[in-house]
Amino acid sequence: PNEYFRANVDGTFNVLQASKEAKVDRFIYVASSSSYGIPDVYPTPETAEIRPQYPYALTKNMGEQLVLHWSQVYNVPALSLRFFNVYGPREYYKAKTSSMVIQLGHQILSGKAPRLFKGSVKFLRDFINIEDVLQANIKACKPIKNGTYNVGTGNPRSFQEISDTLQKELSTNLSVEYFANPYVGYQLNTQADITSTKENLNYEPNYSLEEGIQNYIPEIKRLYGEDIL
Repeated sequence: PNEYFRANVDGTFNVLQASKEAKVDRFIYVASSSSYGIPDVYPTPETAEIRPQYPYALTKNMGEQLVLHWSQVYNVPALSLRFFNVYGPREYYKAKTSSMVIQLGHQILSGKAPRLFKGSVKFLRDFINIEDVLQANIKACKPIKNGTYNVGTGNPRSFQEISDTLQKELSTNLSVEYFANPYVGYQLNTQADITSTKENLNYEPNYSLEEGIQNYIPEIKRLYGEDIL
């Protein structure tokens, strides 16, 4: 919690202050869909109630509130992009929270059984490729309406589908090992409502899960052997 607060709250405050003084043209904040917690509606719109379930989600939302407040009070041209489940080349793969794609990829390359939650066939998450995330960031640099925008695909896929796609691309056929479902508050399901993002940012995701994993395979192989798990 201490590291989350220092980075996501204090860090955001410091950059906002510097941006205000420098009179930047636009401030783009990387927010998180984890702030929605367990929403009532899927796909989830930006107007959904914010229900952080753990310190990371809480502090990401606190950072977002700072950004929106600075925009309102100090006229800093700012918006917040709420990223859903990002994966792809150049992610920080040593993090404990690295994407399910890289974690399963390394397990499979190690010859270990892919480890999935029980019920992984029905748990659906909105996995978005980094190339689509970059597209959204670039489009957000243009003069558009300040506010919050979801960055996802709107097309959730299961953990099981990630495992199956990786096994197909890596030419393996390992039996899956299932383990108990995670702690209360863990987001098993996510789905972005990207209606507003499409309309205001002229944004459209281009990569399917299969295409994104195909492009990621070379780097997963290159990173194989690193102590990430």
